[in-house]
Amino acid sequence: MTKRIKTILFIFMTAFALLVTRLFYVQVIIGPGYSKEASSQRVNNVNIENSRGDFLDKNGIKLTGRTPKVTVVLKPSLLRGQNEAVDNICRILGLDPGKTKEALQRKNTPIVMDVDGETKDVLSQLKYDGISFVNTLSRYNTDTKAKHLLGYLNKADQVGSFGLEKIYEKTLNYGKTDSIGVITDGGNNLLGGLGYRIIEENSDNKKLDIRLTLDYHIQSIIEKVLEEKGLTGAIVVEDVATGDIVGMCSKPDFDPNDIENYLLNNKKPLFNRAVAQYNIGSVFKLIDLAAVFEKDQDYNMVFNCPGYIQVGDTEFKCSSYNTGGHGTIDINSALAKSCNAYFINMSLELGAEPIITMCDKLGLGKPTGLSKQGIEEAKGVIPTIEDLKNPGDVANISIGQGQTMATPVQIADIIATIANGGIKNNVNVVDCIVNEEGNKVRDLKETEQKRVMSKSTSDRIKNLMEGVVNTGTGKKASIDEFGGAGGKTGSAETGQYIEGQKIVQAWFAGYFPAKSPKYSVAVFIEDGRSGGESAAPIFAEIGKEIMKKGL
Repeated sequence: MTKRIKTILFIFMTAFALLVTRLFYVQVIIGPGYSKEASSQRVNNVNIENSRGDFLDKNGIKLTGRTPKVTVVLKPSLLRGQNEAVDNICRILGLDPGKTKEALQRKNTPIVMDVDGETKDVLSQLKYDGISFVNTLSRYNTDTKAKHLLGYLNKADQVGSFGLEKIYEKTLNYGKTDSIGVITDGGNNLLGGLGYRIIEENSDNKKLDIRLTLDYHIQSIIEKVLEEKGLTGAIVVEDVATGDIVGMCSKPDFDPNDIENYLLNNKKPLFNRAVAQYNIGSVFKLIDLAAVFEKDQDYNMVFNCPGYIQVGDTEFKCSSYNTGGHGTIDINSALAKSCNAYFINMSLELGAEPIITMCDKLGLGKPTGLSKQGIEEAKGVIPTIEDLKNPGDVANISIGQGQTMATPVQIADIIATIANGGIKNNVNVVDCIVNEEGNKVRDLKETEQKRVMSKSTSDRIKNLMEGVVNTGTGKKASIDEFGGAGGKTGSAETGQYIEGQKIVQAWFAGYFPAKSPKYSVAVFIEDGRSGGESAAPIFAEIGKEIMKKGL
């Protein structure tokens, strides 16, 4: 008898264990899948947010997802038949009452739209059961920094369509989707206790952010300067010691949430001028100096400038043409006054090859490190030795005219190389991928240094650049109260005209503070006429603000 009871008990316990195992398998292992499949048959939902990783500045400050956003949710099944309520809602939201009532009658799927805080307050006071609100963060708005670099999302599917958003789409889009859904029975009636609810579809992937080399505060400074002055152009700020781009802006810019409105705008607000190529004018004279000093450290030709120089059949005018010339000048006053005649004469004596070689060493005529990070950029234009067939061609390039073009990023990097004692860093704007805790997951920077000119050469050039700011064409770039600066003006003729006037691109490229350079800055103003008048003051304003804030 005891043996029989034990056998029955064993069979019972075994069956019970199998049942528990099966329940665990169904509920825990495969249950979520069944639940999801079942829900999908009875849930009508509308997407309110595709969560994405953010872009961060070098200090972890968010560049995206900074602005509170309110989404109003209209619940058709709860508003159906309430004509007065619907009329009030439509009036506040600017909707067509007839079409709205028709939509509410036809379906239970929630109707959502973004509203501002004031509109939310007005709707909240109505206290209708058929209205609710979802508070999230807007990824972009008109105040977003570095828009040209970050890019924008496709409106339809919220996938990266341009810029870093597109380049790092797979990293940023980690599969989490939030939606507003309505849960109904087979007869399309709301299920009691469920009805309208937020539905989160989580993925197994964790959120990852992209940390950039930008400094949020420096980026804010440079964008504000161009915006307030209503200028078209670009500014690039580079960390002298590392080659990191800490600020890069292009104006005019755009609203990333409304790209369609900018596609046909003749001011080209979607065009990133910071990585576009332009004639650089007299900024090129710094390259002449690097080439000549590498050959002769003691070079200091004394030259009489009558206001022009004749090269073959061509007369090249100096800025002093209308006043009878600069007279007798040495290399110090030649750069300070940006004397074309002096630099053309010097370059003709030097020859084209050392100048073209120095262009190559400094990275002109080829992509910077930004291309390696997937960012589209112009590589600039530098003629080959074969292109410089006669003295007139050499004269043109020596003063940055003719076939000579570079981007603001390239110019900022040349200045940084000079300020860094002749050591060129690889240029970066993307730092790394980090997790939600801010820990580095993958490094995206490529760090490389190489000496492209001797320290004595860079020291001589810096001394001359400081003379440009102290006594020459760059006086309006002075920041003496914050340690001084060195720089070079540029006013580049393009050969193009608007309403009968020549288009002249304005540049100021420099570094600060003078004795221990921390940042290089390239300021480019499209058709700014004069580098000394339009670009140099902007450099000064940027330098002062950065130094004031201790950045």
